[in-house]
Amino acid sequence: MTRKPRAIREREEGTPAAAVLERGDGRGVRQLRPFRIERGVLPPAEGSAMVTLGRTRVLCAATVEDRVPPWLKGKGKGWVTAEYAMLPRATKERTPRSSQTGGRAQEIQRLIGRSLRAVTDLTAFGERAIVIDCDVLEADGGTRTAAINGALVALHDALVVLSNRGHLVKPPLRDLVGAISVGIVGGAPMLDLCYQEDAGAEVDMNVVMTGAGRFVEVQGTGESASFTEAELRSMLGLARAGLRRVFTIQRRLLGDSGLVPAAPA
Repeated sequence: MTRKPRAIREREEGTPAAAVLERGDGRGVRQLRPFRIERGVLPPAEGSAMVTLGRTRVLCAATVEDRVPPWLKGKGKGWVTAEYAMLPRATKERTPRSSQTGGRAQEIQRLIGRSLRAVTDLTAFGERAIVIDCDVLEADGGTRTAAINGALVALHDALVVLSNRGHLVKPPLRDLVGAISVGIVGGAPMLDLCYQEDAGAEVDMNVVMTGAGRFVEVQGTGESASFTEAELRSMLGLARAGLRRVFTIQRRLLGDSGLVPAAPA
């Protein structure tokens, strides 16, 4: 005997269907916030980018230094690292500058550095360091992921400067790299959490991937609930879909430089 569709059974039984989760900004659970990257916003820097992700805005600036950390001297390799900070009024209440060097900032800037080094050939530009400063102008969730997305653009443009100076001995970028947040809010997996969603999430996760779809880092925490393997796969699927748009925008900005590898087939 053929079973009636669920919607008909629920109507006949008087059982209300599950409510569709509405996000505060009207997005669907699979939607990224408005996302934009502007290049060359800080002319004195060798590379720079302003990233806008909803109301979150991060300024990324790259500096090339003709030196490497002491433990790399004489090894024929360069270094890529990052520093991260938030302006005192990037949030609703002022955060003192003295607190910007704490454990959270240290953890985030190490993540940004690891993410960039995952796609950079450090033997391509000699014994030089590229430092990416990531300063949050306005914070509404996703600051570390926005910083990674902009830092890649700033790094790329610094590498263009090195190429123009004749300092590249081989292609320096193996791939693009991007990051996005996902989580479970109100029992529903969703993409790109704003601050309000992040603060109330049962599960919070940041995903860093290469343009080829390989994972660099997955930071996931059950804030107020554990999560299943099926929910994990759902969140990773959302992240992968969101990052396709990030990579499309990065590639559109950088694709004519000759330093970005071709998109995977």
